[in-house]
Amino acid sequence: MISKKHQNIIIKYLNKQASMNELEALENWLHEDEKHKKHFTNFVKVNFLVDLNTKKFDTKASEKKLLAFISKDKKEVRLHTMKTFMKYAAAVIVLISVSYFYFNNPTSTIDKKFNPSEKITLILDNGNVKVIDESGIFTIQDSQGNIIGNQKGNELVYENKNQNEKLLYNRLKVPYGKRFAVLLSDGTKVTLNAGTSLKYPVRFIKGQHRQVFIETGEAYFEVAKDETHPFIVNSNQLNVRVLGTKFNVSAYPEDATISTVLVEGSVSLYSSELAYDSKKAVYLNPGFKADWCKDLQTTNIEKADIEIHTAWIDGKIIMKHMKFNSIIKKLERYYNVEIFNNDTALGEELITATFDTETIKQVFEVINEIHPINYKINGNKIFITKVKK
Repeated sequence: MISKKHQNIIIKYLNKQASMNELEALENWLHEDEKHKKHFTNFVKVNFLVDLNTKKFDTKASEKKLLAFISKDKKEVRLHTMKTFMKYAAAVIVLISVSYFYFNNPTSTIDKKFNPSEKITLILDNGNVKVIDESGIFTIQDSQGNIIGNQKGNELVYENKNQNEKLLYNRLKVPYGKRFAVLLSDGTKVTLNAGTSLKYPVRFIKGQHRQVFIETGEAYFEVAKDETHPFIVNSNQLNVRVLGTKFNVSAYPEDATISTVLVEGSVSLYSSELAYDSKKAVYLNPGFKADWCKDLQTTNIEKADIEIHTAWIDGKIIMKHMKFNSIIKKLERYYNVEIFNNDTALGEELITATFDTETIKQVFEVINEIHPINYKINGNKIFITKVKK
């Protein structure tokens, strides 16, 4: 852990109050032990979180202050000293400038919570199941053996050569710990988050609307524009209707709401139990989020931080002032783990943090810095208990 002396020096540094001697003392401390570098990074992250949670931290102002201070110090101290110090201070710059969780390409060898399969699977119209290797090559065929598409890296691409007389559906299932994409026959791209199942037509039929089904999970849609064929996303209780746009739909069964976030274009929302009525539908503007309450069947619309809801597409998770109980769900899906939290106070704690390709173990190490906890990682299960006073 960091001594009170070095904590004070770091705080002085962030507040532009550290003297030359204090900076040199901090540099020497960093060189003493590799663990000190880790403690330094975690200490900065934790204190940044505390400031954000009290909403007293001015991100832009702090970034300017930090960059200006480093620039000034470069002129006043030995060059090698600042180069060394900036190596560890880089975490602070990233933390101030972006303020979100980075979870890039986590690796996991543990069992999935809701499905024993860790593989991405494609269920064809005849019921046959194909396992998809993310780095492999795969040709998609219909029940008659006709080629209807192929795999290109982490994406399935469907052809649109011939029109079907009837709708034939494929179902793509993505387990926890993975993401995948599909390019539909009309050119619409759908990116599937962990724990998602999407049912969609192999080809759409001319003269009919285009409809796909999120059976569970979360997906980001980049809908190909076609004014004569509206695109409808069904997520059990809710239908989202568009002509051509970009939006995110989250419909995990354990969540109380179905959330739709509009990035660009326009969408209308209505109950899947009713026929579409343009006068009764709820319309959403870019930059806003609609939460459909499953129990009350009501819609709440509010301004949304688009980055928070779409960062998962790039392998990131953003958390800003989020209750730990909500964070648990995201961590379970992303890392393919089960988390059992018996610390009531921790569950209500608001957290904002930045991690760079951290493992689930490292995530909990930082959480422990923010809110002291007892936790045990046993395979794919994590048990949290309250710290005894």
